[in-house]
Amino acid sequence: MTFTPTKTLADKVRADFPILHQEVNEKPLVYLDNAATSQKPLFVLNALRDYYEQYNANVHRGAHSLSAKATDAYEGARDKVAKFINAASRQEIVYTRNASEAINLVAYSWGMNNLQPGDEIILSVMEHHSNIVPWQLIAQKTGAVLKFVELTPEETFDLEQFKKLISEKTKLVSVVHISNTLGCINPVEEIGALAHSYGAKFLVDACQSVPHYPVDVQKIDCDWLVASGHKMCAPTGIGFLYGKLELLESMPPFFGGGEMIAEVYLDHSTYAELPHKFEAGTPAIGEAIALGAAIDYLSSIGMDKIHAYEAELTAYLFQQLEQIPQIRIYGPKPNAKGEGRAALASFTAGEVHANDLSTLLDQEGVAIRSGHHCTQPLHRYLGLAATARASLSFYNTREEIDIFIKALKETLDFFAGFLA
Repeated sequence: MTFTPTKTLADKVRADFPILHQEVNEKPLVYLDNAATSQKPLFVLNALRDYYEQYNANVHRGAHSLSAKATDAYEGARDKVAKFINAASRQEIVYTRNASEAINLVAYSWGMNNLQPGDEIILSVMEHHSNIVPWQLIAQKTGAVLKFVELTPEETFDLEQFKKLISEKTKLVSVVHISNTLGCINPVEEIGALAHSYGAKFLVDACQSVPHYPVDVQKIDCDWLVASGHKMCAPTGIGFLYGKLELLESMPPFFGGGEMIAEVYLDHSTYAELPHKFEAGTPAIGEAIALGAAIDYLSSIGMDKIHAYEAELTAYLFQQLEQIPQIRIYGPKPNAKGEGRAALASFTAGEVHANDLSTLLDQEGVAIRSGHHCTQPLHRYLGLAATARASLSFYNTREEIDIFIKALKETLDFFAGFLA
């Protein structure tokens, strides 16, 4: 893949995404729901199809050629994930169905075996449900106590409050790297260092960061990190857990079955080496291979370039939204270059419900998200029933933002007649 310097990044890649070249409700599709799921380039789609057309076979279990080829591609994708986030070893990468499963793996394998009554788990009010509900279940089973970091006036992670909450009782800190609603980028290196200074473990939900700029697990020094493939140009049904090697070695299996064993007897079993100890049953082979292809694709562009271009789009999106009086955007403002937050904007528009906005925008071919974005506690904290959210990716353009803004203004004008 080669790029010429005269075009924007989106100009260079849009041809790679067939889904973008269609009409919805007789209007050109403007897809601004990337925080929910990303679109897939032909390079990834072809990798998935090639597996099923050319070497579909189970991995690890066969001596025949197709199985060997599938195994090489499947394990090769693991190597790509490890390199992409700078893991120290490929054994530190565990395939899961998604980030939710990865968090549950940690919760039930580590949490159930290490948390005691009175131990404390610190989360934040901005967490996705996937980083709240598993810990609620574990707290109910172990007697551990959940505590929540609130927001600063700028609607970011309140680091000063966190410093007051953390104590010798804290055994786990689990926070999102980038909020899928507020778009704030949390100071995970500082949060992790504080957690470790009290002897606590540290988990990072990186679903909204890994697809958008470079993430280095060794620099963050997290104990675990989770991500979902479908948000980073890969298929659904594949995600991964990163964990420090010695920590994963100490954790018992989460699921039992084939593949995760060394020896099985009628009265006991021994378990496979990492990472296979946590990968019971036939895995999502094609999806994992396609995840590796997605990483190849993103890496060929360059995560720094993706981040820089998305920052430009973010600055432009905010400039346009801030010109609409009814719009209230949540989370911190980007700087003049669009940096300091994610490439998304969650907003309300006076008395117009987010679902109504989304429905009418869809009639203009514009796809945005509406609702609570799996952050109901955050919305309650902000006193909101729902927000609308426009989220960008590197294949979006300024022209698409213009179409969105025009349609948004027309939609608000339409409702103004009813609300006057």
